[in-house]
Amino acid sequence: MDSKSQKVKLNDGHFIPVLGFGTYAPPEVAKKEALEFTPFAIEVGFRHIDCAHAYQNEEEIGQVIRSKIADGTVKREDIFCTSKLWLTSLRPELVRPALEKSLKNLQLDYVDLYIMHYPMALKPGEELFPKDENGKLIFDSVDFCRTWEALEKCKDAGLAKSIGVSNFNHKQLERILNKPGLKYKPVCNQVECHPYLNQSKLLDFCKSHEIVLVAYAGLGSQRVKEWVNQNHPVLLEDPVLSAISQKHKKTAALVALRYQIQRGVVVLAKGNNKKWIKENMQVFDFELTPEDMKAIDGLNRNIRYYELHLGVSHPEFPFSEEY
Repeated sequence: MDSKSQKVKLNDGHFIPVLGFGTYAPPEVAKKEALEFTPFAIEVGFRHIDCAHAYQNEEEIGQVIRSKIADGTVKREDIFCTSKLWLTSLRPELVRPALEKSLKNLQLDYVDLYIMHYPMALKPGEELFPKDENGKLIFDSVDFCRTWEALEKCKDAGLAKSIGVSNFNHKQLERILNKPGLKYKPVCNQVECHPYLNQSKLLDFCKSHEIVLVAYAGLGSQRVKEWVNQNHPVLLEDPVLSAISQKHKKTAALVALRYQIQRGVVVLAKGNNKKWIKENMQVFDFELTPEDMKAIDGLNRNIRYYELHLGVSHPEFPFSEEY
């Protein structure tokens, strides 16, 4: 199956490729890895590139996209580029300037998708994680429904083709969906999702409102020390996944990605290894049986690798709800 044609339709009529390339890396290697691996990802067929202001490598991603357009590998309209609004820019008047900054770094006239990275506002400023003298995050009080209205204006201005959210629980999504005067529904909710945290309740909720669930950490996680609970089991070493992958003569990573695609989830694959990046494209070469899907469903154990414990006392902390 031609990977480039595998897309799902968003509720605003645009289409998103079901397999995306994730560009997050630890800050010390983020720029280097962006320049090294993103061109390769585009060459082997990735067309959906997932970026964010907070990853601190949008300039590098911009250079890569520009060069791949210049050398004829792709046209701008072939690429689906996502960026994310960071927590320090949730005040309505800061939304468009933040998007314009990302566009300038990415060297693009528009992004295909612009999403609110988290529902939790932090104190505005240059610092990604503003902290007080005790090392506690400095919160800002912003109603994210007002932030959403500013995102709607960005869509109307043509700076973003589609707008969505990330790391929202179903109650927070409901607040946007039930907002008086809502002009556009979020097209997606990008959340951590993998066989150990399969988000089935949130997925059902999203489907019932025509919101696409986009999965990050689809292979478990990169186990970045600052972010990830190191005590959790390694997803890709799971015996059930191993057995299914042996049966299909594919890797456990491919099985985990394929699982998402078959349940209607758009999945991001991160890559800092060319062999794996190229291998991820094989996700379109096989199909899991209903029995396989059921077995993988049975692995759910609500393990969250990215717990965001820094923000646990924020009034909008999303992960205290069941889903």
